[in-house]
Amino acid sequence: MNRLIGIFLTALWAGIATSALAEAPAQPEAASGLAATKEARGRLFMAVTANPLATDAAVEILRAGGTAADAAIAAQLVLGLVEPQSSGLGGGGFLLYHDARENRLRTYDGRETAPAAARPERFLDSDGKPLPFFEAAVGGRSVGVPGLPALLDLVYRNHGRTLWPKLFGPALRLAVEGFPMSPRLHKLLAEDRYLREDPAALRLYYEIDGRPKPVGTRIVNRAYGFALLALAQHGTKIFYEGPIGRDIAAAVRGHGKNPGDLSEADMAAYRPLEREPICGERLAGSRICGMPPPSSGGIAVLQMLTFAETLAGQAPLSPESAHRFAESGRLTFADRARYLADPAFADVPVKALLAPAYLAARAQSIRAEASMGRAAAGELALKQSLGEDTSVELPATTHLSIVDTEGNAVSLTSSVEAAFGSRIMVHGFLLNNQLTDFSFRPEMDGKPVANRVEANKRPLSSMAPTIIYDKAGRVAAILGSPGGSQIINYVAKTILALLAWNLMPGEAVAQPHYGSRNGPTELERGTQAEQLRPALERLGHTVSVQDMTSGLSVILRRGDDWIGAADPRREGAARGE
Repeated sequence: MNRLIGIFLTALWAGIATSALAEAPAQPEAASGLAATKEARGRLFMAVTANPLATDAAVEILRAGGTAADAAIAAQLVLGLVEPQSSGLGGGGFLLYHDARENRLRTYDGRETAPAAARPERFLDSDGKPLPFFEAAVGGRSVGVPGLPALLDLVYRNHGRTLWPKLFGPALRLAVEGFPMSPRLHKLLAEDRYLREDPAALRLYYEIDGRPKPVGTRIVNRAYGFALLALAQHGTKIFYEGPIGRDIAAAVRGHGKNPGDLSEADMAAYRPLEREPICGERLAGSRICGMPPPSSGGIAVLQMLTFAETLAGQAPLSPESAHRFAESGRLTFADRARYLADPAFADVPVKALLAPAYLAARAQSIRAEASMGRAAAGELALKQSLGEDTSVELPATTHLSIVDTEGNAVSLTSSVEAAFGSRIMVHGFLLNNQLTDFSFRPEMDGKPVANRVEANKRPLSSMAPTIIYDKAGRVAAILGSPGGSQIINYVAKTILALLAWNLMPGEAVAQPHYGSRNGPTELERGTQAEQLRPALERLGHTVSVQDMTSGLSVILRRGDDWIGAADPRREGAARGE
């Protein structure tokens, strides 16, 4: 096996990496506050990802004639290495693909699944009470079957052109030769309380005294490199049915403090799914498309835009805009908590939730003179009465947007859930804790929760990769964001910025955030949004000022040009030609 790897590595270096690894670009600090936003413009292609090294990988593939699918795969493999807190082979994701030749949008579900042994009381203690979040999240109990490798494989088989092994070249070079520790990764490593408990992660990211390695330290992740070599050479079967899958199952079941029950059979049984997109006309006829359940993103974004369409005539940072947008969020998140879940396990009323008459009736609850406080879910005729989902979805995710020379486009949001996932490292990547996106309570007020834990089920998500079409049916914008359940607010408000307020991508991603998830009205700390607090409180809002670290990646069509911008709150980059 070592000889085979050596031969393959030599061939890969000769065929793909003929030039030495360029010095990695500086990566800005991504704490609270906004860095300068630089737009990129291109006529041939555009790539926007959460890290400059991933954007470079996408551009390398696009320059060589690869499709948007090829570029997205290469970029995602790099993201799993350079921002392990957010996504990777041990996680999952949702992907939208616009096929220019067929003029067709296809959506792919690579969400994790619960093990066959999972039961509704999984996250309850001996007294029947929900476990504290990190008692549930850290360790094997929270790990679902990773879906990302199978998702990338399916998308490649349907839309790829570049030879599969070449897509691994950029990530493999960085894994073997190293990448510089970024300020953002260093900060997150320093703040995390649990990752040091994993021996492999401790050796990779920390000094002997437990402090994270200094900013700029070259991180060499040979274990990840060997995993990439195996996938490049043998395909994803080795991940789900071979030694990698066996090692994942063993690590989950063998966790010393919080073992799980994921099995080799669970790994082998995983399948990504192609689903029908959720689309609707909003904002003067633009067709806005997103993911269907088990993502709540597509439905929720369309609901919010319906309730907030009147903001086209308002200033983005006015109290009126913030009030209306927050009230729209209350209605949207109330419906999300009641009705949305994996459609294979619940009767999800998609058409009813997006019916014009239903939305118009719901919108009547919004009053200009006062906040409604906490919204109730709308009443829909279902076979079974449902309880409210109170699950927590933490903001550790990534997003990339890409369009290629032929007009094919990708919007991909992927995640390991909380920062650094379950804090279990296998073969140089971290395993997810996505099962904590299920409701910890299987029942509320004696009624079953649609998003309760069940065997082989996919947990509800807020990921909202989005592609927008203009009236002529052309791709007009590609976007998405990380941010946990706040993703829905981030994406909806950015769509308003692009289509209702006519902002350019750089302006749109830098707009201060505000919104509500049917709780307090949230204002972004350190921005002009804070100035809205007195006016909102006079309208009856309970206001919470907080850091809101979105990670938007936006591409907008202007004439024959593509204009891209990455969120200034993180370390992303846009590049086009």
